[in-house]
Amino acid sequence: MVDGYLGTMTTEERMLLHLFDNPLPEGQWEAPFTVTQAGISAAVHVQRKHVPRTLKRLEKRDELHSGQRHVPGAKQRRRVYGLTSKGKERAGDMRDNILAKSVLVNGESIILGTLRKGGQMTLDLLSHVDEGLVFHDSPVVSPVSNPEGIASLDAQAGESLVKRMFARAWEDGKITKDEQQLISEVVTFLGMHPERVERLSEEARKAQNAPPPEDVYRDMLRQALVDGEIVEDEIALLTTMRQAFGIDDENHLRILSEAKSDPVLDENTITYRATLKTALADGMITPDEDAMLKTLRNNLGISDSRHASLLAELLDKDE
Repeated sequence: MVDGYLGTMTTEERMLLHLFDNPLPEGQWEAPFTVTQAGISAAVHVQRKHVPRTLKRLEKRDELHSGQRHVPGAKQRRRVYGLTSKGKERAGDMRDNILAKSVLVNGESIILGTLRKGGQMTLDLLSHVDEGLVFHDSPVVSPVSNPEGIASLDAQAGESLVKRMFARAWEDGKITKDEQQLISEVVTFLGMHPERVERLSEEARKAQNAPPPEDVYRDMLRQALVDGEIVEDEIALLTTMRQAFGIDDENHLRILSEAKSDPVLDENTITYRATLKTALADGMITPDEDAMLKTLRNNLGISDSRHASLLAELLDKDE
């Protein structure tokens, strides 16, 4: 969930603006971190596992293209993304319309574009605007790719996980090389700024209230199961965590079962689940309600399989 004016925009719209301001270099073998899935995820305030779905939709519309490039700091080539001419046209029109909006600054109406600093990214500028189009000196919400600021609810979940991992690592007063490597992989996956990571590490070191490794692993599983499935990148990361924490297959299955029974729900899923629950209030879904639910699924990016699992869960509770 994203606060402020950014929260009134869709993930797709935020993604278009981000990629418009961060073009994929043409004819070069290297590309910046900002155009990787992790970089995009951090910038647009959405969990990384939801990024591929939107990217795929943009590719189908011929508004996006991708390729493999070397990214500074990465061991292997990473998949990176850029806008096509069609995508640039749509994103450019959207940006121009947004920058032409009037916002309130100390009670005075001012065109948003005139507040833009040289080289400032559009999403960074918009992070200072709240839902009522009032401009604030400090950001209303900050991506985890920034060193400071209040992160969105999705990002806060990632921060909490990293902090718990640091608490576990600091339990004996030092962080080993293996622990450092594991945390580094999680941080890279989340696209978190190094200075933000340092702050979380220091907070955890001072608290030194280390959670059991199973709790940390369960938190990671719950976040991975946000949309009802665990994607390939998450499987690799979870396997690394399982080995580092000494969690065998039997305990993994037990913790996975616990995580499935208490998953973290993203804002879109919460909205859809509430609507589905209302439709089921009389024990059946009418044709009109079914049509409305299909439209809502398309708008919110809820898969048919996710709908089926939510429906089964609600029906089970009514029995």
